[in-house]
Amino acid sequence: MRSARRSSNTKWCSRACGRSSDSAAGAAGGGKTTRNSLYNQAMPQKFVRRPLCQAVTVAALVAWGAPSAPTLAAPQDKPAAPITPQQREVIRRSVDLVRTDVIVRNGDGQFESNLKKEDFDVFEDGVKQEVVSFSLTHGGRVFNVAAPPPTPVQEGILLPPQRPTNDAAGRIFIIFVDDLHLDFRNTGRIRELFKKISKELVHEGDMFAIQSTGPSSLAIDLTYDRKRLDEALNKISGAGLKPSDIIETPEGQQGPPEVRYRAHVAFSTAYDTLKNLEQVHDRRKAFIYVSNGYDFNPFPQAREVANAERMGMNCNPVPGGGAGNCTSPGNDGSGSSSSADVDPFTKQGNEFAEADLAAELAELTREANRANATLYTIDPRGLVGGPDLDEKIDPVEWQNYIRESQNSLRVIAEQTGGIAVVNQNDFDKALKRIDSETSDYYVLGYYSSNPDPMKRRRQIEIRIARKGNYSLNYRTSYTLKPLPRPPKS
Repeated sequence: MRSARRSSNTKWCSRACGRSSDSAAGAAGGGKTTRNSLYNQAMPQKFVRRPLCQAVTVAALVAWGAPSAPTLAAPQDKPAAPITPQQREVIRRSVDLVRTDVIVRNGDGQFESNLKKEDFDVFEDGVKQEVVSFSLTHGGRVFNVAAPPPTPVQEGILLPPQRPTNDAAGRIFIIFVDDLHLDFRNTGRIRELFKKISKELVHEGDMFAIQSTGPSSLAIDLTYDRKRLDEALNKISGAGLKPSDIIETPEGQQGPPEVRYRAHVAFSTAYDTLKNLEQVHDRRKAFIYVSNGYDFNPFPQAREVANAERMGMNCNPVPGGGAGNCTSPGNDGSGSSSSADVDPFTKQGNEFAEADLAAELAELTREANRANATLYTIDPRGLVGGPDLDEKIDPVEWQNYIRESQNSLRVIAEQTGGIAVVNQNDFDKALKRIDSETSDYYVLGYYSSNPDPMKRRRQIEIRIARKGNYSLNYRTSYTLKPLPRPPKS
């Protein structure tokens, strides 16, 4: 009885569906009925009536307990994916092309412009390197004699996609205006200096950018428009601290806090600008650094006297020797104390001022060498004499301050292959020399054969294989970037 009812229901559904499902199943299985034929019928080929018929068929078979129920069961779970062995960690290491610019002059002091790539021997830490890129810039025009090849593919190294070629400007100038360390009284003198830079140094076809550190608010990206340079001249204004501002400011843990803050702003701004210059290749990048220089411990004796007076003491300053003896008001001098007892914690905190300044200057020069940028420092004060008449500064302390600030500019220039224009008034001669050094030069590039990332500082030596009397000017070392810190677990 059940078999008869089941047969009649099946026939009724087949007539209602018009046998379209049977023909589809036959076509899919080559005319043979498969075990999953009813499941295949549920796949909608005509989305009008077939789902209704199939639903009736399923309901009828389930109601009468058809033995073909396994056909309607939910598909079995997929077999578990095979366990693959844990992949090894891929070691990523960047392979950078080391570039350095070289100025070659013959015995007469003239630039030697007929050298080829084979005439240069480059050594890194005493090991000869293969020169893979070679370009000549002569008279401001660039001659790409040998473009750098693609980075050699090494196992385990993931390389980024190549970037488009940079602009073909022969000379690139970055004019850095450290107005936080320029005297307001010298604003007119500073603007005259920049007029000379615009006339003697930056010519048509040169690419330049301007960046300031203080209220002058100069931020001009690389451009060829010399009108932007002329417009920036009228905005430059000195905003440096006067000696009286430094002395009268209360001491911090590391000396005058405003002095260090301004220096950090200047160094960080220059550092970020140099990092952006790493994207410019095969060019000599001249970084014109205009500043009065830096001193983390200026006028120490005068500051000691000022600190003692703020504490209500009477001091007898010793010329060039500090505050001398300090006594409280009303004392006869028997309870006097030396200036070293005024604030020992402040004095100890500023004990390593010179070392801190040297560390920051060293990091700045390392980044400049990585970017293949040459820093030319200019002190717009020129030949410095004594302090202003309204500044009560001991002459010995003033000379120490001038020497320390100018030495900081010398370090920046000498460590990057540039020159320091300090303690002189002939800016025209210095600008012509900078113009000459940035107009004629070679740029050599090589892939370092030393894969050790722990060897950060590398020494460079360049020789001329051709016979003759040549003098070479190039940077003698560079430092790798510090390794990234491992992620916190």
